[in-house]
Amino acid sequence: MRKMVKPELLAPAGNLEKGKIALLYGADAVYMGGKQFGLRAFADNFDDAEMQEMLTFAHEQGKKVYVTVNIFAHNADLQDLPNYLRKLEKLGVDALLVSDLGVWNICREVVPNMPLHVSTQANNTNFAAVQMWEKLGAQRVVLARELSLKEIDEVAQKTEVELECFVHGAMCISYSGRCLLSAYLTGRDGNRGACTQACRWKYSLVEEKRPGQFFEMQENERGTFIMNSKDLCLLEYLPNLMKSGICSFKIEGRMRSAHYVATVVSVYRQAIDACCKDMEHYKVTKEWLKELEKVSHRPYSTGFAVAKPDENSQVYAKSSYEQTHDFVAWVLKYDRAKKRLYLEERNNLKQGEELEILMPNGKVVPLVLQDMLDEEGNPITVAPHAQQHFSCACEVEVLPNSMVRREIK
Repeated sequence: MRKMVKPELLAPAGNLEKGKIALLYGADAVYMGGKQFGLRAFADNFDDAEMQEMLTFAHEQGKKVYVTVNIFAHNADLQDLPNYLRKLEKLGVDALLVSDLGVWNICREVVPNMPLHVSTQANNTNFAAVQMWEKLGAQRVVLARELSLKEIDEVAQKTEVELECFVHGAMCISYSGRCLLSAYLTGRDGNRGACTQACRWKYSLVEEKRPGQFFEMQENERGTFIMNSKDLCLLEYLPNLMKSGICSFKIEGRMRSAHYVATVVSVYRQAIDACCKDMEHYKVTKEWLKELEKVSHRPYSTGFAVAKPDENSQVYAKSSYEQTHDFVAWVLKYDRAKKRLYLEERNNLKQGEELEILMPNGKVVPLVLQDMLDEEGNPITVAPHAQQHFSCACEVEVLPNSMVRREIK
């Protein structure tokens, strides 16, 4: 029987800013990609200097950084791999995420002391597969999203290796993300990091003998979107996963915004802490659910966790995301003596606007923009310039790196 542990909260780091924000808002670790060998080629990813800065920032807080090396490699990919692995080891990366057996073998030969995590791309859907990775020396196995809570528990009972699972984020229409659609339509291989998200495009039906005629399949005037999976949200089932002995709860989203990362990480940080404090009385709060609606997302579902997905697990009427709030400014600092808040603008702001502030500790406080001053102390009524610095009156003390949001009306 596995020992129940307080799970690590693992968050995506699409770039340096997002990685730091994830840790500031409560993540215990982040996963990120370098400029090679990862499955998110269109994320900003990290060069050597940025990776070192991310590692230093995380390690100073006693937190961890994992790097994805999870492409399905072709022969040409292997030439530069050994030197890349040595570089990651020298930088002090805490673990590598791997899915390809050839890459795994090279990792074992080149960096034998590096902890290896088996990526979800390896389709870990049964206990026998997990046992095999365990025999190969894996420190951790990331379970496929296609498992139910019951199956996860069965895997946990029959294995000893650390187990990680996704609890929040996008679901792929293809099995564990193993998709050929992007490569077939555009030549960009999703299994080598270059997915174009072709499943999100608008499609029409064409009959063989009627070329050029597009037949309607739509639910509305813009077309149908038959391959749009709803987003995963397992907030309600954290106690089940913890009782199974899952050691790491993973949030999807290296292509997502800093607003998304901060908000989702903040909610799951509070939820995990509440669950560990009193699991028997754990309950998802309205505040948490409201927060998750504020970021860009598709409608939420429980994926495969409690039942096999059916026709209600897809979004047919649109391909766009939904959200209730926009990210409009970062908090640089708060001056107690002057009771002034210093901000960096990220969206056009005007005096008198009603806003709200999400702080790294999870608290949300209201803010009305009043007494706006530019950097020279001159009165202004609008902050229209990208990343413009300005200040405003604020009676409540606000933590640095807090996020200012505006309701979409």
